[in-house]
Amino acid sequence: MNVEFESLEKGQEVATRTVELSRADLVRYAAASWDFNPIHWNEPFATSVGLPNVIAHGMLTMGAAMQVVVDWAGDPAAVTDVQTRFTKPVVVPNAFGAEVEPSTTLSISAKVGALDPEARTARIDLTVTAPDLSDPGVARDAAPALKVLVKAQALVVWR
Repeated sequence: MNVEFESLEKGQEVATRTVELSRADLVRYAAASWDFNPIHWNEPFATSVGLPNVIAHGMLTMGAAMQVVVDWAGDPAAVTDVQTRFTKPVVVPNAFGAEVEPSTTLSISAKVGALDPEARTARIDLTVTAPDLSDPGVARDAAPALKVLVKAQALVVWR
């Protein structure tokens, strides 16, 4: 483990990260996960079913958030439980110049939510936001942040 259990305090921020996503990232994730649902890569299809645009896979969003905890802990086996609820889609507009460019950003913050000294566990609470890009006329930098995961938590155990 990268961190001593005894050094932790409830409310302490332990990690932050931003993760930029592009349409190419969604295609790569679809291939790796075998989730080829067209809402994740086909804009006309996504809008035809009522979505504002193509959206990121929920598990891609959750995985990016939980990777922050794994990296902080330094041991993937130390993360023994993960949970979340998906609240808002992460809209990924098409953006490209000479290459496909990131068009949205996940902002992830991890804090100690609870400590159990007897069990030597820490519940890490995650805040995950993305810009509200449901209006195509709003620039990524000007879009308000939306919470895209709620009750995102990971349980980390020190052995």
